[in-house]
Amino acid sequence: MAAAPVTLRTMTAADVDAVLDVQVPGAVRALVDVFPQSEYPFPRDVVADRWRREIDAPGVDCCTVRLDDALVGFVAIRGDELLHFGIAVEHWSTGVAQGAHDAALERMRTRGVQNARLWVFTGNRRARRFYERLGWRPTAERTRSTFPPRPELLQYVRPTT
Repeated sequence: MAAAPVTLRTMTAADVDAVLDVQVPGAVRALVDVFPQSEYPFPRDVVADRWRREIDAPGVDCCTVRLDDALVGFVAIRGDELLHFGIAVEHWSTGVAQGAHDAALERMRTRGVQNARLWVFTGNRRARRFYERLGWRPTAERTRSTFPPRPELLQYVRPTT
């Protein structure tokens, strides 16, 4: 799948509700085995507060992903870490995610990052396949989410070039 021509635009607090409108359906669908909604519904208010803090945080670059000026995803970068990444469900398997991924890595590369890292829920098979297809490799590093039931996260790394 070829990368779609997307742009990254600086996220503002006014974008948070629209970002969550994209984030929630994708997270619920992709993480059904990690966060069963009957037990652990998506914490929209908590995530909204986190986005607002990160938008204002020094060193965190929060962006909306735009396709033909429509908001179709989100990216957040903190130093060498791809902190958050997601694309609207209706754009899955269209090349939009690869385009946003490539734009995020380019942004990191222009800031001098040579090796990028990210964390993926071990149980998020779709995301793991996506990142591995794009050259990311798992490390031995693991941690736990702060969100109940505290599922495991696996670190991935790849060069930005």
